[in-house]
Amino acid sequence: MFGFVGFVRQERSISKSWRIAAIGLVVAVFGLSLLGPEAANAQPNWTLDPANSTLTYQSVKKNTIVETNKIRNLSGTLTSDGAAKVSFDLNSVDTGIDLRNVRMRFLFFETFKYPTAEVTAKVDPAAFADLATKRRMTAHIPFRLSLHGVDKDLEANVVVTMITDSMVSIASDAPVAVHVEDFGLLPNVEKLQQAANVSSIVPTASVSFDFVFNADGAKVAPPPAVAAATGAAADVGPVATDAAKTAFSADECMNRFAVLSRTGAIYFRPASARLDEKSRPLLAEVVDVVGKCPKLKVEVSGHTDSDGSPTANRILSERRAEAVAEAILAAGIPSAQITVSGYGEDRPVAPNDTAKDKALNRRIEFSATPLVN
Repeated sequence: MFGFVGFVRQERSISKSWRIAAIGLVVAVFGLSLLGPEAANAQPNWTLDPANSTLTYQSVKKNTIVETNKIRNLSGTLTSDGAAKVSFDLNSVDTGIDLRNVRMRFLFFETFKYPTAEVTAKVDPAAFADLATKRRMTAHIPFRLSLHGVDKDLEANVVVTMITDSMVSIASDAPVAVHVEDFGLLPNVEKLQQAANVSSIVPTASVSFDFVFNADGAKVAPPPAVAAATGAAADVGPVATDAAKTAFSADECMNRFAVLSRTGAIYFRPASARLDEKSRPLLAEVVDVVGKCPKLKVEVSGHTDSDGSPTANRILSERRAEAVAEAILAAGIPSAQITVSGYGEDRPVAPNDTAKDKALNRRIEFSATPLVN
């Protein structure tokens, strides 16, 4: 055990698709910067209205199947000097199906390490001096997108509409394309393909958005006509994420254990059962899920590749599973909920003929069954 006793507690609060975040970020930045000078003279600062703002993205799988999804929890500000910042809660990815949501979070975005994405921009308020008069303007906005630990400078075209003197809509003039390879996410696309058993996912997504900003101090809720014009509906606005839930349903528990097992984010030193510090974020997520599934008994199982003797591999796999179980128990999970198994090389998920496939076979899995009192 390598000192995980306190880390899981500390990180517990950290609680289709991959492209959504990237593009959404893109969008936000634009909007913020467009609120410009005349508006700023009346109200120096603006705040994004998450209840009436939308961010949708389209992803393509199997080359022809197009899916439209959302990121629901958005926040943003624009200051009078043109500094814009918009944050995207990647744990609020909404595909309409819980299992897909969990795959996007844990396998693609790796929200246990990178829970948010952010767009920042700096614009000249003077460029939008006529917004209050014209009521509608187009703009080409440069911005910086921070996603998955990578910063990249991008640009986008937006349409800015002054709905009222204290409410502005910033919408995409055309879908924005974001390429996952720019953010080191191509390996995670592979994980999605394997988990969903699909042959291909196009590594580029198209994002559209309509962000509504309110002048600070103005009423947040728009009149009915504005809600209709901006597309506000029951599925628009913030949603509760896993962090806000006190317990998961049986299906939610099973979905999370199945996907956590595919992350490959629990690390050991070569031929050792000593946990690497890089394992902390995922173990914190595991503790959170186990704690919110109190009616389930969780098996922590260790697996190896075929290098070495079968006996040594079985012993190593069990010791590694025990190290993970000890970290979970040290965070306060009842011992009755956790069991340990080591399967060695007996249950491969890939052929043991390449370094990449061997790495897939060296893994920790989590499975659950009803807890018998």
